[in-house]
Amino acid sequence: MSQNPDTLHGARAELLAATRRGEHWAKPFPAVVGDAHPASVLVLFGRLDGIPAQTDELTVAADLDVLLQRRAATLSSHPGQVSFPGGRREEQDADAVATALREAEEETGLDPAGVEILATLPELPLAASNHVVTPVLAWWRSPSRVAAVDHAETVDVFRVPVAHLLDPATRFTSTIHRMGRSWRGPAFDVDGTIVWGFTAMVLDALFDASGWTLEWDAAVERPIEL
Repeated sequence: MSQNPDTLHGARAELLAATRRGEHWAKPFPAVVGDAHPASVLVLFGRLDGIPAQTDELTVAADLDVLLQRRAATLSSHPGQVSFPGGRREEQDADAVATALREAEEETGLDPAGVEILATLPELPLAASNHVVTPVLAWWRSPSRVAAVDHAETVDVFRVPVAHLLDPATRFTSTIHRMGRSWRGPAFDVDGTIVWGFTAMVLDALFDASGWTLEWDAAVERPIEL
């Protein structure tokens, strides 16, 4: 289902070309020990609502947003965190793409018919919840209304401008100290909403691989309150 980067131009082509560098992606992700559950997330980019209709070839990174959600604080896995739509693969899912689209529809109400799949990225370990996650990179060709569908799982759904995430002023290194160990990773401050952990690592790797990253100060550290 993947597109050919050589036939595309603009931001969509740059995103797709970034998937060719996938061999470097898994290096920062802590390995899962033992058997892990397969899962998928939908990494969905689209044009900002205020951007006039134009061809994809003219679309640049600053014209885009990405779909994120906040998980309910009562969940046993990654409570209260900002994440991509997604979840564990179920028996009826034909593949990783089917999982990502089904979960995104269930969580945000988006219409899968308006989503164009660009590529699937290499599986990434998510040790904290014992999953192996396939990020599914997609282009929101026809955006539909989105909102939290089941508040027991998702409390908020929002489209974040990529330019905001790329702004060095929003970026910092998150620090977590628990069980006698320390963990550091990339993070983004979206008007007080903190994107960290697995989601931030995927965004950080994707922005680096696409050539979009602006120089930011990784020495600025902020603790994550769990």
